[in-house]
Amino acid sequence: MLTLICRRQCCCTRGTSAAAAAATVLSASRSFSFKLLRPVPKPPPPRPVASLRIPIRLVRRTATSSISAQSILPLSSSPAAAVAAAPGAVDSLTGPPNPTHTPLNVETFTTSATTSPAPPLTPASPSPPPLSSQSNSSNSSNADDGISDLRWRPAPDYTPSAYLELSKAKLSAFVVLTAMAGYAVAPGALSVSTLLWTTVGTALCSGAANAINQWVEHPYDAQMSRTRNRVLVRHGLSPLHAFGAGVIGGATGVGILAHFVNPLTAFLGATNLILYTCVYTPMKRTSIANTWVGAVVGALPPMMGWAAATGTMDLGGCVMGAILYAWQFPHFNSLAWNLRPDYSKAGYRMMSVTNPALNGRVSLRHSIALFPLAWCLPYIGMTTPWFALDSTIINAYMAVKAYKFWKHPSDKTARTLFFGSLVHLPVLLMLLMIHKNHRGEEDPEGGGVSDAIAKFREWVSM
Repeated sequence: MLTLICRRQCCCTRGTSAAAAAATVLSASRSFSFKLLRPVPKPPPPRPVASLRIPIRLVRRTATSSISAQSILPLSSSPAAAVAAAPGAVDSLTGPPNPTHTPLNVETFTTSATTSPAPPLTPASPSPPPLSSQSNSSNSSNADDGISDLRWRPAPDYTPSAYLELSKAKLSAFVVLTAMAGYAVAPGALSVSTLLWTTVGTALCSGAANAINQWVEHPYDAQMSRTRNRVLVRHGLSPLHAFGAGVIGGATGVGILAHFVNPLTAFLGATNLILYTCVYTPMKRTSIANTWVGAVVGALPPMMGWAAATGTMDLGGCVMGAILYAWQFPHFNSLAWNLRPDYSKAGYRMMSVTNPALNGRVSLRHSIALFPLAWCLPYIGMTTPWFALDSTIINAYMAVKAYKFWKHPSDKTARTLFFGSLVHLPVLLMLLMIHKNHRGEEDPEGGGVSDAIAKFREWVSM
């Protein structure tokens, strides 16, 4: 190599001095040697194509498809055969697209590397295959395509208990209990038939309101773990059926109260139904004021019982309603605290979600408000003075639970307050009936209800 360089340089440097020629030859030899000795980067080895896996599940399985088993490259074909058969396919599957080749279209891909052409499609036989073969072929095609067979789960069998679930029987029974308590503590003569019709009408109104509430909220109930097993969510009843049952039940309940009791009780029942379904239910998704509207709904049943017994609405009925109104807040707010994830998921605006501190304060305020409200009953002559003492004890129990919930809000304190409220209200209503003032009462129907209450009161005082 150096000899060649020297001859070249000598030919080019004739007529120059020996020293200049030598320097020129030396520099040229160095540059040329470096160029030759510089390591040349090796091209990257081709990617091995062990198997050309074409997603068969993307191929349309139609009668006019031109693809066949022979047009798909076998998995055991060599890399050279794969490249020779479908260079564009190899580029599209193993590397960046090659501009010299056409991209692979899986639905219309056919290769010319096969030794024999694809056999023509034979026409289908006019008679369909047996049902078993059809099911097997469909299952195999679904397995090949990777598509799962989606099916609706059949709806549960219809049972009459679906109506009990639709009406929220336990909640309706609690509402009826408060209406009966309002009827029992009202002054004047008591009638068993009037009490019976009041109970039936109130139960129908409450069940109708709950049915329409579930009809409106069943898309959101499906998102909550507490309500996702309700009858409409699991398709035990159709939404149209549930709405019809609610409308018919509400109209029947209001009609019974208007015909067999009095128009005032029917008006209160209709007001309760409209407030619950048309105001409280949609407001749950817009404002935390829904809790105050719901408390009004819970305060109306004892006022209905009072109106059924007296035919009017005086101070005693209003105090009964105020007690139930105040009781709703610690009861519901403690329940809503443990349901915060569900309410947030379903989009309900509750105090426990948007303002947890306000949730505890409101519970404590209304628990304390139960003290003066209970003291008003002996003052207006509804009960004996002993009720002020007995009610203070049970209200203090409620207030202590509410204070702990406000001071240290947690799932434990909320659960304790909730179950405490379930005990508080029945005990308070029982004390109210025991300490009822019976002066000047007469029972024209033989004294059935009044005598029973009087005997029970004498038995407790012994």
